[in-house]
Amino acid sequence: MMKRLKRGFTLIELMIVVAIIGILAAIAIPNFIKFQAKSKQAEAKANLKASFTAMKAYFQEKDAYSTLVSNIGFIPERNNRFAYFFNSTNVVLSNRSAAVETFAGTETGIGVDQFKGYAAIGYLASPCTGLGTTDAAQWADSSGTAQYTVFARGNVDADPTIDHWSVSTGSRSFPATASGLCTQTGPDAGGEPANDSNDVVL
Repeated sequence: MMKRLKRGFTLIELMIVVAIIGILAAIAIPNFIKFQAKSKQAEAKANLKASFTAMKAYFQEKDAYSTLVSNIGFIPERNNRFAYFFNSTNVVLSNRSAAVETFAGTETGIGVDQFKGYAAIGYLASPCTGLGTTDAAQWADSSGTAQYTVFARGNVDADPTIDHWSVSTGSRSFPATASGLCTQTGPDAGGEPANDSNDVVL
């Protein structure tokens, strides 16, 4: 009885399979990285909504806004890659460079969690204009009512561009423009985080 020879793959067949896998990877990996970076922006949105709730609660009790995070009670969980700013003229961020966060009581923002390996991020005025101010601070809307804007800045995809978000107690408008300009009047109600400068382009 004759033995049947087992036939394997030829070199050409293997090269075709490798080429197909390479093409699929070249298409899929960049999209995966972008969607992964997009998912990291959820931190800024969730924490800005929490800051809005804390700020409104403080205003209802004290009839005034505060720039101190200790007064407002806004202290997000650790492992944050975004920094949060309540004041632009006196920027004092909490220290998250060690295992235990330290507070001096004068903090006007929350620093990036450097203990987890994220790079520190400083304050920069928002590219969004027309809020009565481009800074994280109190402003008055068209009716003269006091409003407040809080900023979040973070690097979600390890490039030089910084992702910039804001939330305000007042209504705003954020048209989908490359410049990210906004105005005081518009359909976006207060408390809805807006992406002033998007670091992730899908």
